[in-house]
Amino acid sequence: MPELVLETDGRTWTLDPSTSYALGRDPQGDIVFHDARVSWRHATISFDGRGWVLEDHGSTNGTFVQGRRIQRLELVPGTAVHLGNATDGPRLTLSAAATGATAPQVQPQPQPQQPYAAQGVNPGGAAQQAPAAPQAPAPKGPGPQPQQRPAPHIPQQQSPGGAAGTPPVYGDRSPTTFHRFALGRVMRIGRALENDLVVSDLQVSRHHAEFHAAPDGRFEIRDLGSHNGTYVNGQPIPKGGSRTLGPADIVGVGHSAFRIVGDRLEEFVDTGEVSFSARHLTVTVDGGKQILKDVSFGVPEKSLIAVIGPSGSGKSTLLKALTGYRPADRGEVLYDNRNLYKQFAELRQRIGLVPQDDILHKELTVKKALTYAAKLRFPADTTAAERDARIDEVLRELKLDLHKDKKVTSLSGGQRKRVSVALELLTKPSLIFLDEPTSGLDPGMDRDVMQLLRGLADDGRTVLVVTHSVAELALCDKLLVMAPGGAVAYFGPPEEALNFFGYGSWADVFSAFENYRDYDWAGRWKGSQHYQLYAADVDAAAPQPVQTPPLQAIKPPKPQGWFSQWGTLVRRYLSVIASDRGFLALMVILPAVLGAVSLLIDPDHGLLPNPPKPDSGRIVPNGTATTVLLILAVGACFAGAANSVRELIKERVIYERERATGLSRSAYLMSKVFVLGLITVGQGLLVGVIGFAGREIPEEGLVLGGATLVELSLPIMALGFTSMMFGLVISSLVRTAEKTMPLLVMFAIVQVVFTGCLFALNGAVGVNQVSYLMPSRWAVAAAGATLDFNRISPPEEGAGADPLWEHTVGTWAADMLALLALGVICGFFVARFLRRHEPEVMRK
Repeated sequence: MPELVLETDGRTWTLDPSTSYALGRDPQGDIVFHDARVSWRHATISFDGRGWVLEDHGSTNGTFVQGRRIQRLELVPGTAVHLGNATDGPRLTLSAAATGATAPQVQPQPQPQQPYAAQGVNPGGAAQQAPAAPQAPAPKGPGPQPQQRPAPHIPQQQSPGGAAGTPPVYGDRSPTTFHRFALGRVMRIGRALENDLVVSDLQVSRHHAEFHAAPDGRFEIRDLGSHNGTYVNGQPIPKGGSRTLGPADIVGVGHSAFRIVGDRLEEFVDTGEVSFSARHLTVTVDGGKQILKDVSFGVPEKSLIAVIGPSGSGKSTLLKALTGYRPADRGEVLYDNRNLYKQFAELRQRIGLVPQDDILHKELTVKKALTYAAKLRFPADTTAAERDARIDEVLRELKLDLHKDKKVTSLSGGQRKRVSVALELLTKPSLIFLDEPTSGLDPGMDRDVMQLLRGLADDGRTVLVVTHSVAELALCDKLLVMAPGGAVAYFGPPEEALNFFGYGSWADVFSAFENYRDYDWAGRWKGSQHYQLYAADVDAAAPQPVQTPPLQAIKPPKPQGWFSQWGTLVRRYLSVIASDRGFLALMVILPAVLGAVSLLIDPDHGLLPNPPKPDSGRIVPNGTATTVLLILAVGACFAGAANSVRELIKERVIYERERATGLSRSAYLMSKVFVLGLITVGQGLLVGVIGFAGREIPEEGLVLGGATLVELSLPIMALGFTSMMFGLVISSLVRTAEKTMPLLVMFAIVQVVFTGCLFALNGAVGVNQVSYLMPSRWAVAAAGATLDFNRISPPEEGAGADPLWEHTVGTWAADMLALLALGVICGFFVARFLRRHEPEVMRK
């Protein structure tokens, strides 16, 4: 078995055929490289029984021989291999072993880079004088001499526009396949097998769009009413509309893009291996304060990037800017050279975001939660079998298939995070962002989650995680450290970060950030060798204009129609309620108790007018009637508002994420109104029947004749519904669920005051006008009109009768309409307040 000699960067190995040699940046590997373009586990050289073979392990930047990227190559003496770049990547030279060489030579250990503290940042100076900027202290002991090696060239990312003005398609990669066009031919694209061009992508409708080749040589794309839309240069064309195509136009359909070149149609499939970069991102808030300052970095495909930094360093702002939730005021985010902000309508489906809080309903089982998410995100023509197949595929990938029938609330913290990731993977995003996924997890689960993310990146995705945990940073390809004020303090390999700062632990680094907040960390970073190695090219590239219209009000197409979304949301909400037995019990017990309480008040006294006193003829007020109605009204107010006061705040994170994927705001709100309205109206009926049935009431009502009990219960039911709408207003306003209870109590107390049962409101200037904004005022007035409250509780001498209590059909109808109008007004405000919790580009 012949031995082989490998030489690189002045180092030599004699390779033994009985051993396999791992190449990469992993310090535990056999042949270690420190070039950023070499992957952690880049390739392997081994003897397969016939000859020496080099196998690339899906490296990010590739392995090249004579300028060609290879995956597997039989090695012979004289072969020259480049890692990471075809021209100037680390070079391996292979030759035959000399006779008598039997053992591989010992690999020399590379010298660590000199800490910045040993390169002139002298802590002694800070003790002897008062410098303008504090200096970072050096670690104990003398620093080793810096290793001198030329800085490798990082290829500059192509600017949008591509060669000869042609927009880039997935980083200007070679087409996945070609399709020939014939003049006058129509080529239909869709998921169904009968299409001319079948796209196996659940984001694509069964019959999505058509290419038309006119006899005069012009080409046209027509949308066939697709659910997720058809895009030209990132901009959606109207549903069912068409667009004439030019030679440089790119058509987007699901995860595929098409470009017409001559008489052929080139197809590019987004397989997930995309590059990603941010250039000069700056965010300014009111008052001119910058909370994100000129952030630039670029990462290749299949990378895992961690973002760390102290509080106030702009990590959350950066995440919103990178995902398009809150576009930066200056700068651009490039998804494989495509401007995310200007093409958000199309690219939003390629981006997954896992917030810190779980984006699923914990009361549901894992399978059911993913099923409802799939119904909302996939087109309406997706069959149940197609959805189930994709869900099962994701569950197997994340090793959740054993837990699919468990409730989410019964899972561990790490498993719940996996379910949140599974939800995002349903649509096969190429770019995944995670915000504090390990927050609150123990070290074991922390490692489990980070290993999960490492696996997602290795499987062909770009993953960026914002985290406070530094225990598993070695699993990442790149580390972005944010300094106080929103500037970049470091970007590069995580294993070199502590050496860069000149500290022995991350606790020391974060303490330095806190103690030296005015220090120019960004300036120090840009003056470093690491900056030249890992960020200079991206930072130096000025933002290029993209050949698309300026950022405007783009309304992304919805995966499903309004009624389809509404139906799915209603079914999901009913499933959540049905799984909560405590809520179901309280839903019945609360109105029953509130209605029964009113029976304690003079149970033998009816709700009819008292006869006048024989001696004076003056009517004696029936205090029982007003007190009973007061109790019932307050009970309905409290029950209705209590049902809804937490509903929006507890689902805020879920709503934010689903809204970004195309959820209709009005469908979401109306699903809440419908389900809670049914519950609240039923509770109001129960309160009314219990409170009125045991007392003497008029035999004939104003509107419903002999059905006086129903007529008296209708205002209580409408009051519960309107109070429920007020509860939704509170829930959409507050920032935390803890603030809802004080506001609920305050709401109920205010309703007591303005019922008109405690004191006369008519004639009280100012107070009476304010009472018109209170639902209890109109509900009591409607019931009072039926009972003729002006006779039951006549006004004091000199005070006029309350016009809202007049015993007429017109007054009753006006009271009820005013009560329902308040509910409609509340619905309008809830819809407006919900906008504050949506991605900024979705508010337009």
